[in-house]
Amino acid sequence: MTLKKQSKLTGEVADKLRNEEDYDGNENFMLIDRPTSNLEKLHFIMGNGILRPSIRTEIYCQICKQLTQNKSRSSHARGWILMSLCVGCFAPDDNFEKYLRNFIRSGPPNYAPYCDSRMRRTFANGARTQPPSWLELQATKSKKPIMLPITFMDGTTKTLLADSATTAKELCDVLADKINLEDKFGFSLFIALLDKVSSLGQGTDHVMDAISQCEQYAKEQGAQEKNAPWRLFYRKEIFTPWHDATLDETSTGLIYQQIVRGVKFGEYRCQNDNEMAQVCSKQYYIDYGTELQSNKIDNALASYLPDRAISQQKGLRFWSEKLQKCHKEAMYVRERWEPRRVREDVVTQAKFQWPLMFSRFFEAYHVAGPSLAKDRCVVAVNWTGVYFMDEDEKVLLEVPYAEITGIAVTSGTPHKIKGKCFTLSSARGNSRTFASINSEDITELISDFVEGLKERSRFVIALHDSNRRDTDEVNIMPYKKGDLFELDKPAGKNFTSVGWRSGANERNGRTGEFPTDGVYILPTMSAPPSELVTIFSMSPVELEEQFRNMMSQTQKDEDSEPYTLEEYSIDFFRSPLQQTMSRAPTSRRGKEKLWCHSRDMLKQPLLKKIIHDNDMVQEGIAIFLAIMKYMGDYPTKKTQQGSEITDQIFEAPLKYEILKDEVYCQIMRQLTKNKNGYSEERGWELMWLATGIFAPSNQLLPHLQKFLSTRRNNILANDCFFRYQRPIRHGQRKYPPHVVEVEAIQNRTTQIFHKIYFPDDTSEAFEVESCTKAKDFCKSIANRLRLKSADGFSLFVKIGDKVISVPEGDFFFDFVRHLTDWIRRAKPTADGGISTLTYQVFFMKKLWAGTVPGRDPNADNMFHFYQEKQKYLRGYHKLTKEEAFQIAALLFRAKHGDDKTQVSNIPRMLKELAPLHCLRQASPDDWKKTHYFLLQQKPTPKQRGGKVNFSQEYLQMANIWFRIL
Repeated sequence: MTLKKQSKLTGEVADKLRNEEDYDGNENFMLIDRPTSNLEKLHFIMGNGILRPSIRTEIYCQICKQLTQNKSRSSHARGWILMSLCVGCFAPDDNFEKYLRNFIRSGPPNYAPYCDSRMRRTFANGARTQPPSWLELQATKSKKPIMLPITFMDGTTKTLLADSATTAKELCDVLADKINLEDKFGFSLFIALLDKVSSLGQGTDHVMDAISQCEQYAKEQGAQEKNAPWRLFYRKEIFTPWHDATLDETSTGLIYQQIVRGVKFGEYRCQNDNEMAQVCSKQYYIDYGTELQSNKIDNALASYLPDRAISQQKGLRFWSEKLQKCHKEAMYVRERWEPRRVREDVVTQAKFQWPLMFSRFFEAYHVAGPSLAKDRCVVAVNWTGVYFMDEDEKVLLEVPYAEITGIAVTSGTPHKIKGKCFTLSSARGNSRTFASINSEDITELISDFVEGLKERSRFVIALHDSNRRDTDEVNIMPYKKGDLFELDKPAGKNFTSVGWRSGANERNGRTGEFPTDGVYILPTMSAPPSELVTIFSMSPVELEEQFRNMMSQTQKDEDSEPYTLEEYSIDFFRSPLQQTMSRAPTSRRGKEKLWCHSRDMLKQPLLKKIIHDNDMVQEGIAIFLAIMKYMGDYPTKKTQQGSEITDQIFEAPLKYEILKDEVYCQIMRQLTKNKNGYSEERGWELMWLATGIFAPSNQLLPHLQKFLSTRRNNILANDCFFRYQRPIRHGQRKYPPHVVEVEAIQNRTTQIFHKIYFPDDTSEAFEVESCTKAKDFCKSIANRLRLKSADGFSLFVKIGDKVISVPEGDFFFDFVRHLTDWIRRAKPTADGGISTLTYQVFFMKKLWAGTVPGRDPNADNMFHFYQEKQKYLRGYHKLTKEEAFQIAALLFRAKHGDDKTQVSNIPRMLKELAPLHCLRQASPDDWKKTHYFLLQQKPTPKQRGGKVNFSQEYLQMANIWFRIL
């Protein structure tokens, strides 16, 4: 939301200026605290004049006094610079004007005309609301105009000349003339600083006020005023209800570029993949036409799609197929539309799809009329109607233009709120009054839209029943109060002066004429809903009853509001800090709102129990920075890889108990009233990871429970609601989440399946949770494999040539994480980067005490047989030549059964049947003859279906091995 905000001076200066009771006329309280720069001195002088119009003449008199007969060249020059800046900020009062003009005209020739010109401009455009910027100070010293680069949404830039009095309207008009823009309405000037954007509109707001505020904010962040990275943009802010994209090709081209760039960078969000693919298809058609080439498609998609849309599950191939499908089915491809027509279609679609994104926003305060959930609100005016929202962009009230029966500015402002009031009347029989410094702008904008819609409307409502004497005429149509008529042509400007108009009655289908003074023109260009038509036929009592029912339903909706940390913050959060520039409305901008989402960096941790430990303060700030990077709330050029950022979030709280609550509070804060869908999704990923590794303190626990329980309609929140209790029961983890956990939740998978390998060269995927310990994992595997017991079995992790057993009391992911980190540190990469390690997890028999061959056939077949076979072939057992012959025959039978055709291949497979030291005890022919003899003695036992029963072979070998052992 880009809000037109009230003016605000630097916090320190404004606070001193407003606290008049602290002022002591005998000393300059601005200068006693610390040394100040020249710009700060100027801010103090100008700030006094801006905030206190009554002393403006005094300021000018003092400057004139110090310039009169001043023999110091340096002081004299600085005095005229000060005079130039003052006349550029505020004009003198009427009584002093002529004296000041005469003084200036008698001044030095290099400053007199310059100051006189600046004063005329100030009289024409009004006083400033911000002190001069560093940029103005430099321009005033050289007496040259200020050069402002302004960027269009197609990437081009125009540089315009400006001065201290330049308004947004002046720049917008010049820009429109330079590019031959005819449909100028709704194009506004915007200023951006880092990730903050503010609208200057196309009215009387001073451009240098916004630049000054950006410099003040940059200074608060530790930068110098001259290095403030502000940027000016010219873009579409609001559509008219009757906007036609076909009328001005230049306007449509600029809006189109704004939309496609907005889609790319996440400003405008498509509801699903199909909508995204359609936008990409239209963009591709405009850029490349009907021809589909894979290399062009891939390059185009990389520049069309937002980064968040490309993932492992939805790569370029997925989107390429989507685009090609849309392209083949699209009407604009079949009919070979001109690119201009497709751009018009994109603009029209955006107008209907994102009405709130194309709105003009104003601050207001509800002072009279039916209550709203919050008195302090934001008024959003767009082509669909008027919306009243809270500071978190939740819609409190929506009033379509068809329901607006009147709006007017009223005098008098209650509650000491700065600005006039405006009253909005509705067809529902109620009126609401709001106070705002922009009351006149709001009233003018809404009135223009309502009157414009009435001129273009074809729909009118009968205000009373028709006169029976009039309906005796053949062409005169009878009607009743509340009947809807559709006119044969738009109402036009002089509707009532015509006297009679013709149309059709929607209730009975009759056509004819009716008197224009007996109907009300509905400000709409489409047929109104039946509910609205019914309202005009209702009595005041019925309207009041309907309103009571509506308010009752609204109250129920408010009672189901998600829980926040607002109550908790009162007792446990630190005191908020003063801020100069924020995305929050001005009324709440002075202090941080610590318990709800913000894209501003924390200067201190949230919890007051931490702020006295400097080490913990730095850790808390670093954690919040990492959270913002992960959620996409902080711009970073570095691509997030694996668990790099999540490690920065969770390592410190696992090490320091005091930071656990801080992490939970920071995550809940960024999830509270977060209107950025992508950011919110990433925040829930962090909550899911946090609830799997440690629990908050008993002090915070009930608040976390309420926070999660009131958001269980969210899939991840519902899973977190059950998940946070597991660390309480099973204990906390020792290490941050493993990369497998991070990648799983990033792919929206709350069930993690890990592949487990077995000695018989098979593998299966088993579910493993963040709190799963090795012992529980072994039991789960044993149950799935239908083993009689998991006793003696263990998990083994293989990395490279190392195989290490997982202790049964360790969390599975903790051990794997610890092992991979240890090996990574031991073997750093040549370039110093992070090495990627792949590992395998095996489930095998570890302890053989109590193992009885034949007691568990499944264990014999999958584990005992294959594990002992490997030990035997590696020569771990000492045995005689006869025993080696018997075991070799059993191994042959286990593999080939009674297939005698394989006997001839025995010399080539001897390494698979006996260890090397046994093979040397007989020739290959002896092995072959002995095998054949032993195979003749006993057939291979079978199970049902003809499968070889390995357990029987194992029993015979086990008897031999156990005798040997």
